[in-house]
Amino acid sequence: MPTFDYRARDARGRSCKGRLEADGPRHGRQLLRERGLWPRVLTEVRGGGAGQQSRGGRLSAADLALLTLQLSTLVQAGLPLEEALDAVAKQSSKRKVASLLWAVRSRVMEGHALASALGQFPRAFPELFRATVAAGERSGHLGHVLEQLAAYTQARQASRQKIQMALVYPLILMLASLVIVGFLLGYVVPDVVKIFVDSGQPLPWLTRALIGVSNGLRNHFLLLMSVLATLFGLWRWSWQQPQWRLRWHRWVLNAPVLGEVLRAMEAARFASTLAILGKSAVPLVDALEIAAAVIGNLSIRARMVDVARSVREGATLTRGLELSGDIPPMMLHMIASGERAGELDRMLARAAEQQENSLAARIALVVGLFEPAMLVLMGGVVLLIVMAILLPILSLNQLVN
Repeated sequence: MPTFDYRARDARGRSCKGRLEADGPRHGRQLLRERGLWPRVLTEVRGGGAGQQSRGGRLSAADLALLTLQLSTLVQAGLPLEEALDAVAKQSSKRKVASLLWAVRSRVMEGHALASALGQFPRAFPELFRATVAAGERSGHLGHVLEQLAAYTQARQASRQKIQMALVYPLILMLASLVIVGFLLGYVVPDVVKIFVDSGQPLPWLTRALIGVSNGLRNHFLLLMSVLATLFGLWRWSWQQPQWRLRWHRWVLNAPVLGEVLRAMEAARFASTLAILGKSAVPLVDALEIAAAVIGNLSIRARMVDVARSVREGATLTRGLELSGDIPPMMLHMIASGERAGELDRMLARAAEQQENSLAARIALVVGLFEPAMLVLMGGVVLLIVMAILLPILSLNQLVN
């Protein structure tokens, strides 16, 4: 049944707008008059347009978690799926989310399964989401699976926000330091040092070096910005090339501190994704392939694909992960224990939770060390600038005396 956006006036002459389903424009106007509304504009919402809009953009983790939680609540309450989708769409305050849900609902009403309808919008609903929903539909426990999926999405969003909030202050501190130093070298230092240059006295090497840096920034600022923009453009271009991107990912893994943090982060993401898929009755090999696709680092992703291939050929999950070398020993022991006891899903969830707690503590430690290091570095730069200004003053005082 087609969907229409309408603008109308009620009995008091107030303007209102909304969306309804009708057999055609004439039927839509009739339904509006039955509601006591006088239609002004009635426009059909094309399914292809909504789908195209959804393919062009992504849903944020917060929006995805919220709509999944609302949908699971309504489905578990016994509401038919199409009515639940309609209710969640009307509840949403964001037009993009509502349009997406109505497009999904129209496909469900055409006879498609929910997972198949979600598959029309791969950028909005990732493969993990669609596979979990498909498993819930096969098992007949869609509401319960959606509830687990909502909890998983909320946990991922909370973990991401925790990491982002931990990095906000160091980034602000670093940017403020760069701005302050640039301002001192570009505007303050030249005016102060000009007095010493005009005096004709020989200047200390630190002052001469500071004057050179300051003149370089003032005279070649546009050239410096152009070079930086060019380097950034080359980096963006190389990021789009698979071979260069793979090399970058390998280099990051070998970095002293960043590599360990990134490896722990990917291990926690892999374990938690595998746990939610296992609880949703997704076969282990399929779950491994989906979990591997969720991993951001291409080098680790390739090794996890090899793990899925080895499990498909008959090897144990623990042995495959051990050969990959990307899973910490503690997680390996917990996964091996879960495999032996037949409680792999529960142990994967516990391993992911433990790894995330350890990762949060490690990030807090790194950030805690970064803040005083930035303060010391900033203080050192300012001290050099002050010394470069004070040394000529001391020389002049000695000459006067």
